[in-house]
Amino acid sequence: MGVETSKTTTCTRLIFDRCGHEPYYTRPMAAGLPDLVDCARLAEDAAVLRRVYELGELPRLKALLAEPQGTLSASFAFARLPSGCAGAEVTIEAIPQLVCQRCLQGFGWRVTAGSEIEFATSGDRDSADSEREFFVMEDGQVSLRDLAEEELLLALPIAPACSAPLACGKAPSYVTGEERPDVAGEIRRPFSALQDLLKKT
Repeated sequence: MGVETSKTTTCTRLIFDRCGHEPYYTRPMAAGLPDLVDCARLAEDAAVLRRVYELGELPRLKALLAEPQGTLSASFAFARLPSGCAGAEVTIEAIPQLVCQRCLQGFGWRVTAGSEIEFATSGDRDSADSEREFFVMEDGQVSLRDLAEEELLLALPIAPACSAPLACGKAPSYVTGEERPDVAGEIRRPFSALQDLLKKT
């Protein structure tokens, strides 16, 4: 896999259907880590870029977080697709702190996801026939941060919930289906009185 530096990107693997057998060096990259990138140029160079973002700084994700802590690590492997369009293989890793929909407490949800992206203009997106996900460019450019955030949002559960229902946020109502401790810690049995009446009849 290529490794991004401030000067060059070295590629040592095949991406999608791109042909090639030997490692090679791309044109020198500009200093710094720009967010807006030229998809066609990076696809032609088969460049691999890596970025790390603060979760609390991602605008669409922020409202879903219980705590704005943690980072999103993303890798973008660009390639020229058989159709002639620019594409990329996007992979992400993160552990966002989500809000459990049962107990409303925060918990960490590990995300490791990836997908193959085909870049297109607004018009091409409606008519293109591709098995890959589409991401619309603006003037031939895309925001890597927006692309990584989109990938993370698609990987999150619709209704986040703790992985251990019996201890979900230590919420009393989820101890068992019938027996629930009250505030003082005593066990309530809501149907015990009814059972006593049935025994007497």
